[in-house]
Amino acid sequence: MFRILQLTFLMLSASLVFAQSVSRDEIRGLDEQIQDAKKDVIELTAELTQLEEKLLYPSNTQAAFFVSLPENSRFDLEAVELRLNNEVVAHHLYTFRELEALRKGGVQKLYTANVQSGEHPLQVSFLGKSQSGRELRATATHTVEKRVGPAFVEIKIAGEESAISFKDW
Repeated sequence: MFRILQLTFLMLSASLVFAQSVSRDEIRGLDEQIQDAKKDVIELTAELTQLEEKLLYPSNTQAAFFVSLPENSRFDLEAVELRLNNEVVAHHLYTFRELEALRKGGVQKLYTANVQSGEHPLQVSFLGKSQSGRELRATATHTVEKRVGPAFVEIKIAGEESAISFKDW
C-alpha cells in the first residue's frame, strides 16, 4: 500500500512539473500576443489620428501654422500667442526640450484650422529672454491669403533681433 502511495505521489509531482513548464510556455506566448496587440493599438491610433485630421480639416480649407527658430539661436523662447482673424486661437508655453528641438532645426505645429478662401489677418506675439537675461517681446502681423487647397505658414522667431518673419507655403 505504501508503494502505491509513493508511486501515485511521484506521478502527481511529475504532472505538476509538466504543467508548470506548459504554463510558462503559455505565459510567454500570451506575453508575445499582448505585445503584438499593443503594437496594433499604437498603429491604429496613428491611423485614426490621421483620419480625424482629414475629416476635421479637409485639404481645401486647411490652414496650418508652424513655429521655428533660426539655426543656432541662443535666445530662450518662453511663449507664443497666435491671433487669426483678430481672435486668439493658440497660445503655447515652451519647455526646455521643445526649445532644444527648435534650436536644432525642429519645427512645431502650433495650430491647424479650417479657413475659408480669402485674406485673413494673422498676429503673432512672443515672449522670451536673451542670453544676458533681458526680457524680449515682439509682435508682428501678416496677411494669410487662403486659396483652394491647404495653406501652410511658417513663423520664424529671431529673439535676439526681436524679429518675426513669415513664410507661406
